[in-house]
Order: sequence, then C-alpha cells, then structure tokens
Amino acid sequence: MDMNAWWGLVDSARAAVGDRADDRDLPDDPLPEALVDVLAALEPAEIIDFYVKYVEVEDSAYRHSLCMAAYLIEGSCTSDGFMDFRGGLILLGRDTFGRAVENSDTLADLPTVTRMSRKEGGWIGYECVSYLISDAYQRIQGETDSLDAAVETALRDMARPDKPLGEEWNRDPEDTEQLRRRLPRLAALFLD
Repeated sequence: MDMNAWWGLVDSARAAVGDRADDRDLPDDPLPEALVDVLAALEPAEIIDFYVKYVEVEDSAYRHSLCMAAYLIEGSCTSDGFMDFRGGLILLGRDTFGRAVENSDTLADLPTVTRMSRKEGGWIGYECVSYLISDAYQRIQGETDSLDAAVETALRDMARPDKPLGEEWNRDPEDTEQLRRRLPRLAALFLD
C-alpha cells in the first residue's frame, strides 16, 4: 500500500463524517467508527499493510517541535500523551498532518486548537488508533493474533527513531521563552 492509498483511506473516513471529523472531544465522536468501517472493507493483508504504514506515519511525527506543541495544546508531553497526540494528528488528515510535521506552529490555524486555547472544549489526541485497526481486523477475521504477529514481524525490520527527530529542543516545557521563540502562534494562544 502506498502513502496515497493509505491517506485515501483516512480521508474516506473523514469524508464519511463531514464537519465532525476534526474534534476528538465530541461525546459521540463518529470518526473512530468510520475508520473501522473503512478498514473493515479491506482484505486482511491490506489491514496489515495499513497498520505498518500507520507506524511509519506516526514515527514521522516523532519530533521535538510537535512534542512541545502537544504540551502547549494539551498540557502534557508524556510518552503516552505524545503518542495519542500524534494519533489524533493523523486523524486530522494528510494536509493538516503534513503542515504540522513541517511546521508545528501551523496547528494554531485549527479551529479546535483555538477553542481549546479559550477553554471552550475540543481535543486533538486520540488514544490508540492502533486499536481501531485491530477492531477492523477482528471484525472480518474474528481474531487479531495473526495481525499482531504480522505487524510485529514487519516492524522488526523497520528502522524506527529512538528519540525525537529534528532540531533538538530544551525539553523543559516551562521554558516559555523557547516556546514563544519557536512556536510563536501557539504560544500566543496558550501562554498569553
């Protein structure tokens, strides 16, 4: 599965839920189930491929700047919280994801982020997109052991980052001077 096809599946799920695709804080968030539906229409081997590509895409967002953006936006940058943030960022679609990986400060353009800065609700992160992939596989195969084994084998041969990519930051989220300098638009929303 190439990246265009992979992102096309994410975009199909987003299109199915329309204007409700960008906020994970909705009480009846429709996007997770829509993604499961899209993936469950695939062959088992395609779901395995989707999972492996998911890890690649998530790894590409393992960046210092996005970790600090997650801290500003969601108030935390723990390992699990940052993983959830990257998963939610993927669910925002290819264009938003690509802009954020290139320049994390572009997240200030998102209406959900603006609402969050005003404490009016909203959320970006999504805990364990991988569960959605497993749910789709379970729906068509009745089990996930073969998925887990295939993904584990594929990931064993994949080069994965062991530390955040990009220019290194002082990882002290209380360094507001650095945050204002490197993420000026997000800092203006969340620190001012």
